[in-house]
Amino acid sequence: MISRFVFRSQLRLTVSGFLFCLLITSSAFAAGGPYAVEVRKNVMVPMRDGVKLATDIYLPVEDGDVLDQKLPTILERRPYNKNGCKSSGTYYASHGYAFVAQDTRGRYGSEGVWHMLTDDGVDGVDTAAWIGKQPWSNAEIGMIGTSYVGGTQHALAMERAPELKTVIPVDAMSNLGYASMRNGGAFELRFWNWIYLNAGKGSRQSHDPGTAAVLKEMAENRVQYLFQLPLRKGTTPMKLASEYEDWLIAGMQHGANDDFWKQNNIIDYPEQYKDIPVYLVSGWYDSWSSNNTANFQALSKTIKGPVYMIMGPWIHGRQGSHSHGQVTFGKEAAIADPLGWRKEWYDHWLKGIDNNVGTAAPFETPVRIFVMGTGDGSRNQDGKLNHGGYWRNESEWPLKRTVYTKYHLQPEGGLSTQAPKAEQAATTFLFNPADPVPTIGGNISSGNDILVQGGWDQKGSEHIWNWTQPIPLSARKDVIVFQTEPLAEDLEVTGELTVKLWISSDAKDTDFTAKLIDVYPPSSDFPGGFDLNIGDGIIRTRFRDSLKTEKLMEPGTIYPVTIKLYPTSNVFKKGHRIRVDISSSNFPRFDINPNTGEPLNNNRRTQTANNTIYHDAEHPSHIVLPVIPAKN
Repeated sequence: MISRFVFRSQLRLTVSGFLFCLLITSSAFAAGGPYAVEVRKNVMVPMRDGVKLATDIYLPVEDGDVLDQKLPTILERRPYNKNGCKSSGTYYASHGYAFVAQDTRGRYGSEGVWHMLTDDGVDGVDTAAWIGKQPWSNAEIGMIGTSYVGGTQHALAMERAPELKTVIPVDAMSNLGYASMRNGGAFELRFWNWIYLNAGKGSRQSHDPGTAAVLKEMAENRVQYLFQLPLRKGTTPMKLASEYEDWLIAGMQHGANDDFWKQNNIIDYPEQYKDIPVYLVSGWYDSWSSNNTANFQALSKTIKGPVYMIMGPWIHGRQGSHSHGQVTFGKEAAIADPLGWRKEWYDHWLKGIDNNVGTAAPFETPVRIFVMGTGDGSRNQDGKLNHGGYWRNESEWPLKRTVYTKYHLQPEGGLSTQAPKAEQAATTFLFNPADPVPTIGGNISSGNDILVQGGWDQKGSEHIWNWTQPIPLSARKDVIVFQTEPLAEDLEVTGELTVKLWISSDAKDTDFTAKLIDVYPPSSDFPGGFDLNIGDGIIRTRFRDSLKTEKLMEPGTIYPVTIKLYPTSNVFKKGHRIRVDISSSNFPRFDINPNTGEPLNNNRRTQTANNTIYHDAEHPSHIVLPVIPAKN
């Protein structure tokens, strides 16, 4: 047995003939597989338009030579530097797969101009075809990757590449006009953050050291740029990275869910998706969770698949962890071996191995969910709340046994299953765009330094840059709190969450936000209790009737609006309260509405708005909770 890494390198012409590349062969015993691994770096794979994409190939080696057989391939196409695939590439190659890692167009070693996902379907098709022609390939491909890299999987599946046999999109970009990029018509500023961070890192412009330094300085000061929005073309150092500036301006201007956001729109175009086994992965606190459950519903009705889904208590890309934000869910919440977990799926569908897929956890049933909230509420040694929970297998989503229950907003801040009886009841608050409600946790990714992820006590701290004082959000005048009495019994809420409000404003356009909170009572470990965020959402009122069409309001007119929160599975325990917070901002999770009715991302003014929520017999504002009946 070889117990150390051994390297040998040489110059060798690639099969395509386009570039000499470095071969590295190493022992792979450290990766857990039976094979050593040869790595072919920086193979330049040609696309149909002549652009070449930088690609690394990991191949299994036995007795000093690459296996003399046709291999299935795991493909990862990413904008984050293919060098980051070293551990996964080595792992899968050491287990008898070819692994291909590629920089997407215009990123790091690849030629061309970057565009947000729109080239990745066609480029993926060309890459898959190239793989299929290689002497080491059996022309069967499974894809891997998280976030944007999950989005490149969806893009290729929607192009129906012949070589593509299965995908595992984790926390994957899709349905961009519905949620997670545009959300209820608002823009999720984490993508503003993503652009500011990546325009000077891995872009074609960053190859020039001077330009890279200017863009790095811009990124380091981006919190200050938040206060200068909207972004206007040519007015900031972003002008040095033109395609990034162009996309960000267009994305922040384009609120309507139309063809601008068509790329990876699985909700409206599920029939475009290739009929292959699909394993959809996300978490209750991930930024793409609502799209993951929406994709499961759309694809399971459209393709034979099979389509599987797992939803953990995770934040973005952290399936291997069990603590997120200020909360822990117990060690069983984590996937102990994230690479091996995926490998079992690939082994079944790419190698035909009879294993746990379809027979045992975590693949026993099409749906597997983590039900949060059954912990004892104690403080662990790291100071985190033990919210707890457990895994449960299900056959569908939403669950057929769901009892959809309206909890109505009551006068004086109550929340009850009883419909309001008052003839007139309303709450008016002042929304000041200059003083937005701070974001504390939630469904976040790309939050680097401006947003914190996961479950948090809804109280200021040094971790929240725009709310450092130890004051709960519920103390703010612009946060309207509605909550139940302490629960007499445990209540499980599992499914999609919606809030329906009747509202008015003295502005032509404004926002309304909603947040579901599990209110812990005071305890010895948490003497002030703990207000745990469960899910949130927003509606920009110009999109109140349709996400496809803008329509300003008539000031003073009452309108119904629906806010879609992110899905969840949570047990509100006996003695806890269910709480809904209503406001008009959640910053910097969402961009701030200036209340002026000017075109999106083109306002020069802001104004305060007097916003009103109605909760009377004629306007019974409520949250719909998907209640799962307790077993007798």
